[in-house]
Amino acid sequence: MAGMKAGLELRLGQSLAMTPQLQQSIRLLQLSTLELSLEIQQALDSNPLLERSEEDQEETETNEETAEKTQDPGATAGEELLDDRADKPADDNLVVDASWDDYYESDGSTALSAPASGDSDYDPFATQSTGEDSLRDHLLSQIHLASLSETDRHIAASLIESIEPSGYLREPLQDIVALLQEDMPGIDADEVEATLHYIQQLDPLGVGARSLAECLIIQIDKRHADDPAAADACALLESDMLEAVARRDLAQVTRTLGIGREALEAALRLIQALDPRPGLGIGDTAADYIKPDVIVTHREDGWHVDLNPEIAPRLRVNQTYASLIDRSSRGPDATYIRNHLQEARWFIKSLRSRNESLLNVAREIVRRQIEFFEQGEIAMKPMVLREIAEALELHESTVSRVTTQKYMLTPRGVFEFKYFFSSHVGTSDGGECSATAIRARIKKLVEEENPHKPLSDSKIATMLGEEGIDVARRTIAKYREAMGIASSTDRKRLI
Repeated sequence: MAGMKAGLELRLGQSLAMTPQLQQSIRLLQLSTLELSLEIQQALDSNPLLERSEEDQEETETNEETAEKTQDPGATAGEELLDDRADKPADDNLVVDASWDDYYESDGSTALSAPASGDSDYDPFATQSTGEDSLRDHLLSQIHLASLSETDRHIAASLIESIEPSGYLREPLQDIVALLQEDMPGIDADEVEATLHYIQQLDPLGVGARSLAECLIIQIDKRHADDPAAADACALLESDMLEAVARRDLAQVTRTLGIGREALEAALRLIQALDPRPGLGIGDTAADYIKPDVIVTHREDGWHVDLNPEIAPRLRVNQTYASLIDRSSRGPDATYIRNHLQEARWFIKSLRSRNESLLNVAREIVRRQIEFFEQGEIAMKPMVLREIAEALELHESTVSRVTTQKYMLTPRGVFEFKYFFSSHVGTSDGGECSATAIRARIKKLVEEENPHKPLSDSKIATMLGEEGIDVARRTIAKYREAMGIASSTDRKRLI
């Protein structure tokens, strides 16, 4: 057996060391607005040296000098997620009129300021959720305000418990009567039926119906009784001829009802104006409104992109606690304060890095998609994450984190950052067209079509081909289905 000999060997290599601050910066970068708010609150609760700063409170030069004196010599400035882009030339149509000093106080604390009130219609309270009652609570609240006997209230409450979210009574009435009679033997079916009819007149009208026909007839009797087509519409619903209408066998319907084609068309128009699921108008849970991360506005000198002042509070280091130690301080108390001081500065710097990345990416998106903001979806350009990453000299994974669950408020609505990225389709002249623009073009063609002769997928593909956009019929069908647009057969109107 050959002998083994010990030795030393020197090798060169490269590796990436993930410092705690870099890890924290990456984690903050991928958080949504709600998650970030929870993270900030947790940091404030756990770190006594981190505090909120009043909007009108300015950090003085003395505080800056104190912060320098209390800096732990062992603490290192954390790595930034991106380089300073201040020297990057701005697009003529995209105005960058704010420096980072406008968003952060001199000691590195966050100091977000709202866009000028005279230049923006943004209402910070417009997206706050006020919450909604469930359908059950909505109906019970009306019952409690009504002048009903205790027996009728009990019956009404039992009926409401059996109404499903769409608004229909999900259990047979006789079963409900049997259950009520176990507790209240004196109740009869007619009394329960009368209470059900009372509930059906509450808001939303038609709730508690036992069938689609009953639901729609209740709405007609209450709101459209004076309509000339009301009688024919009710006769149609009571005759069980809706399936024949769905088959487009209108001749059979007119023969069965003994009415003319014009009268049938008027009855169908009235029915189409009714709500077949009245309960869905009352939400089961409070609506979750999106709070945008950035605000895009158009002013006289071009497009502006600003951070939403609502996404993060103003944070700073508590100088009262920080001033309790100096470099010569020793002991557990000094170590405790020094460690939390370092963590507070790291958190503020990581938060600043996150918001800086967010704003830079948002500005680059707006710069590249200015035609969308000016003309709409039909002018959307094809764009991929790699293009933004190369323009800002960031890693593509960083851009992916920035664009996930981040939203911008624009004059055209609220959009997720990822909405502006789409694949491209070649054009006959060698150019490119984004999938979003193609979908917008398909939607426009469908909206402008003759409802009696709707456009087929093949026809839409031919029309786009005439415009220089080469799209297969299967692709048209895929885009149409993704937008919730029915096929040409289902879109065809008979009236």
